[in-house]
Amino acid sequence: MEVNSRSYDDVITNSNLSIESENKVLKATIIHLKNELNKFRKKPLILCHVKNIIDDKIIIKLPNGNNFLVEVSNHLVGKLKVNDEVFVEQRSLMIVDKLESHKSYDVENFVIIEKPNISWEDIGGLKEQIMEIKEVIELPLTKPHIFEKVGIEPPKGILLYGPPGSGKTLLAKAVAASTKATFIEVVASELNQKYIGEGAKLVKDIFKLAKERAPSIIFVDEIDALASERMDVGTSGEREVQRTFMQFLSELDGFEPLSNVKLIGATNRIDVLDPALLRPGRLDRLIEIDLPNEREREEILKIHIKNMNLNNVDLNQLVKNTESFSGAEIKAICTEAGYIAIRKNRYNVNNNDFVESIKKVRSEEQSDHISMFG
Repeated sequence: MEVNSRSYDDVITNSNLSIESENKVLKATIIHLKNELNKFRKKPLILCHVKNIIDDKIIIKLPNGNNFLVEVSNHLVGKLKVNDEVFVEQRSLMIVDKLESHKSYDVENFVIIEKPNISWEDIGGLKEQIMEIKEVIELPLTKPHIFEKVGIEPPKGILLYGPPGSGKTLLAKAVAASTKATFIEVVASELNQKYIGEGAKLVKDIFKLAKERAPSIIFVDEIDALASERMDVGTSGEREVQRTFMQFLSELDGFEPLSNVKLIGATNRIDVLDPALLRPGRLDRLIEIDLPNEREREEILKIHIKNMNLNNVDLNQLVKNTESFSGAEIKAICTEAGYIAIRKNRYNVNNNDFVESIKKVRSEEQSDHISMFG
């Protein structure tokens, strides 16, 4: 009987421990659910900009463009400055928190930031263009004292123009690598935002980011999407593009020629650009990047085949067969020739592989042309 009594007591004890454990889990679950419910009850805060500071009050600008004179929480008094981003409560618009500067770069979602490792030796041809880029971009970043002694101001940036695949982006990355500058790549069409003022703010933040990451190079690809010639009339979307473009010009005017920030624009359509972008003091140095000639095609081919396992490849014939090809297309030919060899279970690339790859790249180019104009 004593043994049975002890067994019964053990069962009761274990049951009590189990109930207590379940109660703890349930209490923790209830607390978690209450916290989640409280989050749903809280009203979202509005992100605004500080426009001015008057004594202990702040003038803020809402996203819709309206300005208000508002109160500020005690813990933020004396800690705000003009252009800070702050969170305000919806009803009273009182400032309750500040967005720290390192968290404010939504612009990083719209740009590519990198430290390129492309050298000038990786670029075939374009000797004159490389020399000019070195003079306009590399020299002011690496030896600004030369310009100060001579008493001249170098251009703030350059515009590279020419057909697609001719090497504009490659040149911009090479000069960033040679100067050890931060390379900030922007596609101009990304700056054309849906809501009023967003594009202008992105432009402002890009230049701010470039100054903080200096020495830096801002590379704006397809700049014609932003800087095409302005019209007197247009839709609200076109007016917003113009507003963004005006902010771009304002930022370009706002930094010194000998600063550690340089701008490189690239376009396939220089004929549609607004003259305001190309006037002296802005992107007044224009560099044409044309399709490679025979000598340059040979240089490009040598760069891309130097690590390939070749077998009886006629380089001279390849150069002749790639007339009117861009540098990017020549690289694609070498890559495709390698794939053809792999498909045929070979470790070497022969002349027939290149002939076949040229036909394929040329047919793809023609089909792209037909799809564009057909």
